[in-house]
Amino acid sequence: MHRIFKLLLLTLLSCLLCSQPLAYAGNIEISHAQIESSDEGYRLAASFNFELSRDLENTLTSGIPLYFVTEVEITRPRWYWFDEKTITGNQTVRISYNVLTRQYRASVNGSFPQNYKDLDDALALVRHPSRWTIAERSALNRGATYNVSVRLRLDTSQLPKPLQFNALNDSDWRLASDWKRMTFKADDK
Repeated sequence: MHRIFKLLLLTLLSCLLCSQPLAYAGNIEISHAQIESSDEGYRLAASFNFELSRDLENTLTSGIPLYFVTEVEITRPRWYWFDEKTITGNQTVRISYNVLTRQYRASVNGSFPQNYKDLDDALALVRHPSRWTIAERSALNRGATYNVSVRLRLDTSQLPKPLQFNALNDSDWRLASDWKRMTFKADDK
């Protein structure tokens, strides 16, 4: 009886291990994020690490574009009330695949698209976005301390309606980072 129990337990354990889906980096990790001061204003410098699931790659190569949104929020803490939301901004990168030319196309905020031979080169625009101005110098109070929140996510609302329904039920489609929070002190200049 004891031997049958061990055998049954071993069989159950092996079934559970075999039924696990193949591992992939389903979440986005923010490896670097900071606010930099420039003559034009304040810029976001960020780097993200992630891989697309096989379902997302297949969707892309079927001709359906994917939209990645980098979001940033800057708030000023107040001791007497809720934090003041000073700046909110986002940058959208659209990646598509042209079946006829077998090239990936990527554009930032609707700009003229650039062509890439492979997916990793196109995803470099998402993983390492260019330093984009999120606030003019006059938008932040000199010497004030601000809380900054940054995240990257796959925008499933831009997908065709049938795929939006799949995105609700399938974890492969919930590609997003957690909010990375940091503090930033505006220049005194």
